[in-house]
Amino acid sequence: MAPKQLSLGLSLPTSWAREDFLVADGNADALGWIDRWPGWPNGILVLYGPPGSGKTHLAHIWAAQAGARIVGAEAVTAGNVDALAQGPLCVDDADGIADPAALFHLINLIRERGHSLLLTGSAPPAQWPYALPDLMSRLKAMPAQGIAEPDDALLGAVLVKLFADRQLAVGEEVVKYLVPRIERSFHAARHWVAALDAAALAESRAVTVALARKLLEQQISA
Repeated sequence: MAPKQLSLGLSLPTSWAREDFLVADGNADALGWIDRWPGWPNGILVLYGPPGSGKTHLAHIWAAQAGARIVGAEAVTAGNVDALAQGPLCVDDADGIADPAALFHLINLIRERGHSLLLTGSAPPAQWPYALPDLMSRLKAMPAQGIAEPDDALLGAVLVKLFADRQLAVGEEVVKYLVPRIERSFHAARHWVAALDAAALAESRAVTVALARKLLEQQISA
């Protein structure tokens, strides 16, 4: 009998290293833009794609080579713009900033000071939900690169990496079972790996095809 693979239920760190970024047709152009820095037009770039598509990983790769800070949308406020514009900066989920005027001021200040700015969002910048005309004009003029959902090969590689991040020894047959049956997205891959990890812990068993089948059938019948 195979030994049980137990999950300790720990919050394990995600690796943002370049060597752990999985390159495929849908994200190769985005990585190319990261490598093109500091040759971005006006020192600014927008990356957009669905949740979990790799935008944050690319932001960390860029931040490591540019010496940049990474902040979330909540950090961009009128009182914080000057402090943020002291050097190269990435604003993750920049399409969720509560104060559009602060983002407009930040973009202008970054450009005036000759720093670089990376913005990420879920949709192309022309579709960001901001009513400030001057800001939308700035956003529409920025170079922007999308990231596509994964194909089968990349989805399988992502599942392998996510299981490894959780220190779960999962057989190739589990990955082959999941790829054609789950939603083709990074978000879904993260969801199902977390669900399988939790179920394996709760039942003190290995992550197997049988367990994966059980969870998928439970979702269908729910």
